[in-house]
Amino acid sequence: MADGRVIRRSHDVDYAKPLSEAEVRQGGHRRRVGGQWDVVGELQLEFMIAQGLRPEHRLLDVGCGALRAGVRFVDYLQPGGYYGIDINQSLLDAGFERELPDQFRAKLPREHLRATDRFDCDFGVQFDFAIATSLFTHISLNQIRLCLYRVAKVMPPGARFLASYFEAPRFHPLAESLADGRLWTERDAFFYYREDMRFAAQGSPWKLRFIGAWGHPRNQRMVEFRRVKRPSRTPRDRLARAAQRMPHLLSRRLRQR
Repeated sequence: MADGRVIRRSHDVDYAKPLSEAEVRQGGHRRRVGGQWDVVGELQLEFMIAQGLRPEHRLLDVGCGALRAGVRFVDYLQPGGYYGIDINQSLLDAGFERELPDQFRAKLPREHLRATDRFDCDFGVQFDFAIATSLFTHISLNQIRLCLYRVAKVMPPGARFLASYFEAPRFHPLAESLADGRLWTERDAFFYYREDMRFAAQGSPWKLRFIGAWGHPRNQRMVEFRRVKRPSRTPRDRLARAAQRMPHLLSRRLRQR
């Protein structure tokens, strides 16, 4: 803060804006997904293997971008086991055409990559694992809710969705930025409290486990959403159930008198 003004060091990005051929040739597709191509790409593969990902599994990469991690996952998984969605078609094209070697493209059908702005991930298959790295850091809480709702539709009970986010300390003031003006509660780049993650999962069939630090160079934290059979109950659900039971409880008490 200087002279009473907050210095904002973050800036809004139109993540759906197509990259030109010239920008792609100059490596713009790598910069658009945050750079650190080898470090973060390899980190994701190592992390998912440690979490139990095996070559025979089917993996959904939510916000896969230009395949920073996708290149590694395609190599590791059996042919046809990798799927990715992203808001930007030009990033998907750059990843498939420029980053994947010929032998990897033979393992990844082009239709396994989809551009969508509302997390449409129904490919007609069920997934064992899903991952979203540096996605929740750039979308609103309601978008996270939509993401969790739609991903849950394509994962069977027991499947796991791992997502990274910038975590605010529990008592950090909501109106104050973090990371020297780079993280905010209402604009990109976003920070979230653990309670935000719990709230976002309400009404969808997920059980949360906070993993925390996982080696990310920008200190993003990791949370696991494990698919369960029934949606978690929201406060509204609990109130509605209590209201339904109230006449029966009153009737029982009257009979006991």
